[in-house]
Amino acid sequence: MAEGSVRIMRDTSERRRQISAMLKSRGSVQVIALSEQFGVSMQTIRKDLHYLEEHGIATRAYGGAISSEVVTVNTEPAIETKRVEHTEEKERIGQLAASLVKSGESIMLDSGTTALQIARFLPDDEDITVVTNDFDVLSALTQKRNLKIIMLGGELRRKSMAFYGAQTVAALDELLLDKLFLGVDGFDVERGITTHYEPEAQLNRKMVETARQVIAVTDSSKFGKVCLNRIIDISELDVLITDSAAPDFIDDAAEKLNIKLYKA
Repeated sequence: MAEGSVRIMRDTSERRRQISAMLKSRGSVQVIALSEQFGVSMQTIRKDLHYLEEHGIATRAYGGAISSEVVTVNTEPAIETKRVEHTEEKERIGQLAASLVKSGESIMLDSGTTALQIARFLPDDEDITVVTNDFDVLSALTQKRNLKIIMLGGELRRKSMAFYGAQTVAALDELLLDKLFLGVDGFDVERGITTHYEPEAQLNRKMVETARQVIAVTDSSKFGKVCLNRIIDISELDVLITDSAAPDFIDDAAEKLNIKLYKA
């Protein structure tokens, strides 16, 4: 084997070893940052991450990869399962969240079963505007006669009964909203708020950009869980609404990051 080929193999092996170490220490890596750090193309880094994924070290994510040790929730429950899990807690959270909505406000309801409960308890006020991408949330909102409703279009994902895609994201370009109620699949103090579905993460990040106030709504079963696709750091939250079983570290994190915490 030529000396140059041996050197390239050695460099590749060492780079992958370093990326593996970074994944273990940081939990995640980004393609662009790795490309700049190692002075190689992004295509080369993607090959490295593909290699690490094949060997069970990494799990590919949007723009990079997450350590396989960090990803604790690999499969997304069916919508039918979500509808019957933690129903009492979600109802209390929904009622409390709805009480924070005032006349004259425009709000965004993310997809999910907790958002559905918020929709149920919203005051039927003609001066409240509600934007959503969730089919079930829309159905609940239409039971109210006075609310103003804006439905985001796009492609229907039947697994979650919500709309996603470039059209959905583009529909938010002209909107400025008072409050976003953001649902959660995973909530980890270090890894942030995460979800199973990458187009949902993209849409959620756009939702965050449009809202003056970002309010996470989640039952306590989601704390400490990490899904594949990151949405935002928890430091970007203004408010967190959860249930009384939330662990003490959530109280500590909320106080440290100046997040207003409600327990339903």
